[in-house]
Amino acid sequence: MQVLENVLWWLVLIGVMILIHELGHFWAARFFDVRVETFSFGFGPRLFGFRRGETDYRFSVLLFGGYVRMAGEQPSDETVTDPRGFLAKPRWQRAIIAFAGPFMNMVLAVGLLTGLFMVKYQKVADSDMEAVIGHVTANSPAAKAGLQDGDRIVKLDSKKNPTWEDVDLKQISSANQPLYLTIERNGKRFDTAVIPTLSETTGAGYVGWDERGEVQLAAIEPGYPAEKAGLKKGDLLISVGGQPIHSVSKFQELTRNSGGKPIQIEFQRDGQSRTVTVQPVYAKLDGPARWMIGVGPQQKLHVITTRLSLPQAVAESVRENSRGALLFGQVIKGIVQRSVSAKIITGPIGIAQLSGEAAREGPSAFVMLMSMVSLQLAILNLLPIPIFDGFTILTLAVEMIMQRDLSLNVKEALFRVGFVFIMMLLAFVIYNDISKILPAG
Repeated sequence: MQVLENVLWWLVLIGVMILIHELGHFWAARFFDVRVETFSFGFGPRLFGFRRGETDYRFSVLLFGGYVRMAGEQPSDETVTDPRGFLAKPRWQRAIIAFAGPFMNMVLAVGLLTGLFMVKYQKVADSDMEAVIGHVTANSPAAKAGLQDGDRIVKLDSKKNPTWEDVDLKQISSANQPLYLTIERNGKRFDTAVIPTLSETTGAGYVGWDERGEVQLAAIEPGYPAEKAGLKKGDLLISVGGQPIHSVSKFQELTRNSGGKPIQIEFQRDGQSRTVTVQPVYAKLDGPARWMIGVGPQQKLHVITTRLSLPQAVAESVRENSRGALLFGQVIKGIVQRSVSAKIITGPIGIAQLSGEAAREGPSAFVMLMSMVSLQLAILNLLPIPIFDGFTILTLAVEMIMQRDLSLNVKEALFRVGFVFIMMLLAFVIYNDISKILPAG
C-alpha cells in the first residue's frame, strides 16, 4: 500500500515539474510564433492523448521527463523551411525559448516557498544552529584531527562562526580535501585541519562528528525491546549507561556496541525523569544486522513558527533557494572533481520514496520537497550536456559568436551522444536507487 502511495505522490510531484517546465518552452515558443507539434509527458512511444489545434498533447511510455517538439526543430526535419519553424527564428529567440523551461522551474521553486512562508514559516532557534560538536566517532577523521565532544567550531576555512548548515554544506563536497578549522575548547582556541573521507554509503564527504543538542525518540518500532520497556515517541533521552546523550550518533553508537548486554536508559517524559533497562536484540531493520532496541532517535530542535508578509516571504524564499542552488552546485562540482560519489544522486525510485514520506509528513514537507526538486531540475537542465536546455543555449551562443551554424553532422552526432547519455544516466540512477533499498551483503 505504501509503495502505491509513493508512486501516486511521485506522479503528482514529477507531473507538476514537467508541466511547469514544458509550459515555459511552450509559452515562449507561442510568444515568438513557433508552431508546436507535440507537448509530451514522458519520452518514447505515445500512450494516449488528444489534439487541440496544431498541437498533440500526449502521455508517452517513459514518464521520467517530457518535451515540447516544435516544427523545424532539427536540421533534418521536413518542416525546417517552415517560416514558423524553430530554426527559422533568430538565435536570440531560440535561446529564450530554451531558457524558458528552466526559468519556469526557478519561478515555481521560489513561488512555492513564498506561498508556504506566508502561511507557515519555521525557523530553528539560533542556539541550535551553533556548530558545537556533540559527539566524535572513534577512529574517524574528526577523531584523528584531535576533535572532542563539546568543541565549538568558530571558524571553517574563511567563514567565521559557521552554523551546522554551513559545516554540513562544506563537508558534503570536500572528500579528501582539508577543512581548516579554528576550535574553541574550555575558553581557549586552537587551529587544526580535518580531511573528510568519501562515504561509500552516502557518496558524500564524511568527518565523523555530530552536532550537539537534545535527542528525542521520533519513532518506536512495535514488538522491539524499546516498546516492551515502556519507551514512547517524544521521550527525551538523558543518558545511556550513565553516559550523557547530546547527539543521535552517540546514542546509536552505544546501542550498537552494547554486545547484547542490557543497557540502562534515563529519559524525560512530561518533565519527569525516568529510568528503564532495555535488552538489545541482534536484528536487521533498515540496514545490516546489528544490536538495536528498535527506536528512531532525532535531534530535538527549538523551532519558532510564524508567518511572513509577502515581501519577507519572497526574500526568504530567494535566500533559501540560493542556499539550495549552492549546495546542489557544490555536489555537481564534487562529482566532477571526484570528491563526491555519484551514489549521492537520487533517481525516480528514490524521489518516489521521498515524495511518499513528505506527503505523509504533511503539506509543508511536500511543498518543500517540490520546491527543491524544481530548483534542481532547473539547474540540471542548464548544464551544457547534449539534449539538455543548457547545451542548446551554449550552442546558440557559439553560433552567434561564429556568425554561422554548426554543421548538420555535428549536431546530429551530439544529439545521439546526448540521448545515449540520458539513457545511461537513467539506468544508473535507477540501479543506484535499488542498491540503496536492497540490504547489503
